[in-house]
Amino acid sequence: MEGLATGFAYRDGALMAEGVPLERIAAEVGTPVYVYAANAMRARYRALAEAFEGQDALVCYAVKANGNLAVLRLFADLGAGADAVSGGEVTRALRAGVPPERIVYAGVAKTDDEIRLALEAGILQFNAESVAEVERLSAVARGMGRMAPVALRVNPDVSAGGHDKISTGRRGDKFGIAIEEAPAVFRHADALPGVRCRGVHLHVGSQIQDAAPLAAAYAKGVDLFRGLRAAGHGLDTLDLGGGIGVRYRDEAPFDLEGLAAVVARLTEGLGCRLLFEPGRFLVAEAGVLLSKVIFVKETDGRRFLVLDAGMQTLVRPAMYGAWHGVRPVVERPDAGLLPTDVVGPICESSDVFGRDRMLPPLDRDDLVVLETAGAYGAVMASAYNSRVGVAEVLVDGDRFAVIRPPLSIEAQMAQERMPAWLEAGLEAGLGATA
Repeated sequence: MEGLATGFAYRDGALMAEGVPLERIAAEVGTPVYVYAANAMRARYRALAEAFEGQDALVCYAVKANGNLAVLRLFADLGAGADAVSGGEVTRALRAGVPPERIVYAGVAKTDDEIRLALEAGILQFNAESVAEVERLSAVARGMGRMAPVALRVNPDVSAGGHDKISTGRRGDKFGIAIEEAPAVFRHADALPGVRCRGVHLHVGSQIQDAAPLAAAYAKGVDLFRGLRAAGHGLDTLDLGGGIGVRYRDEAPFDLEGLAAVVARLTEGLGCRLLFEPGRFLVAEAGVLLSKVIFVKETDGRRFLVLDAGMQTLVRPAMYGAWHGVRPVVERPDAGLLPTDVVGPICESSDVFGRDRMLPPLDRDDLVVLETAGAYGAVMASAYNSRVGVAEVLVDGDRFAVIRPPLSIEAQMAQERMPAWLEAGLEAGLGATA
């Protein structure tokens, strides 16, 4: 079986999250539930910060990876900023105590209201993705009597990322401005009222295991930055994005020190602030999805482990074909391993977490975890099939807290509204059957 996720280990045969037994969390909170190890997150942040020590670098945590307020607060306390891709994420970062001057607002489709929100807050910069967006930033900022600090996102035509759907820096992807067109766009942007061009931004993908494509993209970004400076543009930030990969199965740990050395060499003498936007790297391995076995089904020579978690709880396997290690909460070292299909309760054939996983015999009500689930898990969850919304728990040493309670069906329906003409018919029907 795969290695344990960071922050989780067996103790006396029971799987622990730091100092808390997962069986206790299941008993007190219920399942399915995401469990995060706070000290594992802190360790990841510190490893990244230490690798870039001596460089003028700000880590802006990518909120989209895990936007829980408690997680955002944890990183804010460590000195991190936030990389937001919606007005909602800007609001979350502010609510969690991230100083506005550490917030970067990216994304391809910012509305006027979202732009106003960020301008009023006084964020560090907007990462603009198109000429149309820069012009809209100019119009909104001018109307408010504000100046919008802008970095232009360029597309360096570098292919990277662990899956086609999370590679963002290739020619033809929807993100950014073609790097060859950037000088003309900068000239246009600098001439617009209400806009201050302050930087270059690039991001080429997610779950990148090899530093080579990052180095290639960074080199293009630095060359562009130097050329723009030489042409008279007053730039002071270079945003190198995120994308650093993690271990889901048997991937080698990412070489942070090697990447930091490359960045130091490329940016020597540049005299600007470097921004980094890691998300998955900081939280993925610090989280698991804790689930309970509902049934064990054997048919047509196959063995199915049916969990109370499904694709509505963790969509990555269905969406990306992603691998998540599966492990019993109670260790069974002497039990023989059986090929097992691990599936969820959703009425979709794609609701499969893994096929032919080698697992010990498990029965109804046994607990399992899906590993490396701290990123793009809870944030992408839904209530599909009207399932109870998934809970989240943060463990810090020997204490834990529910940081998002499960959303009951009653609570979900309370968010919905019945039109008056249908409500009247419903009440009449209920009266007729009383």
